Amino acid sequence: MNAKTIISKTKTPESPDVVFEVAWEVGNKVGGIWTVLVSKVEQMIKHYPENYFLLGPYFAEKLKGEFEEEPPEENIKDVFKALEQEQGLRFHWGKWLIKGEPRIILIDFKDFWPRANQIKTDLWSDDQIDSITAGNDFTEPVVWATACGLLIEKLAELFPGKKAVAHFHEWLSGTGLLYLGKKQPRIGTVFTTHATTLGRTLAYNNVDFYGFIDSINPEEEINRFNIKAKHQLEKAVTHQATVFTTVSAITAWEAEHFLGRKADLLLPNGLSESQFPSFEEITIQHRAYRNRLRNFLLFYFFPYYAFDLEQTLFFFTACRYEFRAKGLDIFIKSLALLNEKMRESHAKKTVVAFFLVPSGVRGIKTDILESREFLEDIKNSLEEISHETQEKVLYALAEDKEISEETLFNKDFLFNIEKKFLKLKRKGTPPLSTHDLLNEHDPILNLLQESGLDNKPDDKVKVVFYPIYLSGHDGLANLTYEEFLKGSHLGVFPSFYEPWGYTTLETAGYGVPALTSDLTGFGRACQKYIADKKYPGVFLLKRTDTKDEEAVESLADILFTFSQYQAKERVENKIHAKDLSVLFGWKKLVKNYFKAHQIAIKNK
Repeated sequence: MNAKTIISKTKTPESPDVVFEVAWEVGNKVGGIWTVLVSKVEQMIKHYPENYFLLGPYFAEKLKGEFEEEPPEENIKDVFKALEQEQGLRFHWGKWLIKGEPRIILIDFKDFWPRANQIKTDLWSDDQIDSITAGNDFTEPVVWATACGLLIEKLAELFPGKKAVAHFHEWLSGTGLLYLGKKQPRIGTVFTTHATTLGRTLAYNNVDFYGFIDSINPEEEINRFNIKAKHQLEKAVTHQATVFTTVSAITAWEAEHFLGRKADLLLPNGLSESQFPSFEEITIQHRAYRNRLRNFLLFYFFPYYAFDLEQTLFFFTACRYEFRAKGLDIFIKSLALLNEKMRESHAKKTVVAFFLVPSGVRGIKTDILESREFLEDIKNSLEEISHETQEKVLYALAEDKEISEETLFNKDFLFNIEKKFLKLKRKGTPPLSTHDLLNEHDPILNLLQESGLDNKPDDKVKVVFYPIYLSGHDGLANLTYEEFLKGSHLGVFPSFYEPWGYTTLETAGYGVPALTSDLTGFGRACQKYIADKKYPGVFLLKRTDTKDEEAVESLADILFTFSQYQAKERVENKIHAKDLSVLFGWKKLVKNYFKAHQIAIKNK
């Protein structure tokens, strides 16, 4: 890569020659934007094979296995050296170790930190952004983003006469865009908000604002919730950007009310098609991981009582601990109603609902660990005689002998196995959570108990609160999140506030049916594809202009219908879920990014 790079002949005249993409999540896995960047990077590199730069912060402790540093080319190195001497900035150039291996520039801004007060003073004098009381969660990205602006300004000078675009994600990168607006107006800028600061704050504080959004006074609310600096910066960047974009129609509506500008374009989040297996592979993997989940139930539930594993369905939800915004309250109440419906109808199925919601924990419950060890001991004993037992079966068949317990096992073995199973048995009921929680008044546990979901033997709906990130080696199910997902039957995400809803789309991408709400960006985007379909693959819960009680009943009805499906009907939903996800692949959706960049060039 150098300033003399020949531009691809496949580009249209309006396409940029140089693209800078700036996000706090570049090389820094802290939120959903990381997934967006990682999943679309292959398509970005295909379209911009040269002169595509990703800029992020440098946090050495987070980069192990993520980043391979390389020496930059001489002209780039000269820019780095000059900015280090002038500003105290240090730059790390290299490959992001993800599919596509894009070039990234990570900025170490520790020695640039003394500029923080001046930067905030300039924000007030130039843009009336009041950050005098803002904490480090505001100041840190502001200092870093300003450094990004300085770097882009200098790098752009290496491409005289070339068309350049800088694309910024979220308010955290915003001061970089404001800097370029003042110092390098020839660079087209794109700003993408993935959720407005005010909308997110209202939702996380249990304010159902969609129903009265027209009457909300943003100035009053940002003061009430102490988010003035972030909101004002976000608003200033929204109006300064050449092109303003959001991830969904519902977020564009929200942004227009709270930020005062209509979105020029929507940039929905997509899937990397190469990441997801074929349907044939999905079928094989589902059986394997479903059996792993059944094994988990053997030491979680079966020490207390038994039920038919072959008639058991696995539902799950996975999210940050945002009780109201993610619809955890709605899900729990609907499960209680589902439990009643299934008991009244004498349903053959059992539903085990998992809550994959990380929280503060002390450790795994001791009883569960003991049960797991007892079960492992039993399995090891069975494995030790498995070869011998196979031979006995073969010999009995060959000699035309009757196959019985006496034929297959000696008395001592059966006696010892029965003793081990007695050790496994426990009194009472299975716990609601796999771990002891730090919060004695945990909202999930409280509502489960209030709703009567306490894992009684006659409950047709069992619940497991799994309050840690799934690593694949947690000492319990020992599954990664992806493996857990593949082994499940239905993902349930009835969010009240979700600008896009990548988790639902990802679930569908693995051929697992999912449910979302019409208050999510993805829910609204897929509405036209699933309307009136018997087996939609992705189910849509109406929450717009709907009371909670109505939403709970509707969700319980959907879950009950799904629980009654035969295997063939569940497969139909898996097929349609997978088919729907293909419509939201990056090969199609990335074109919106290219269009935004072209508009930015045209409108400069």
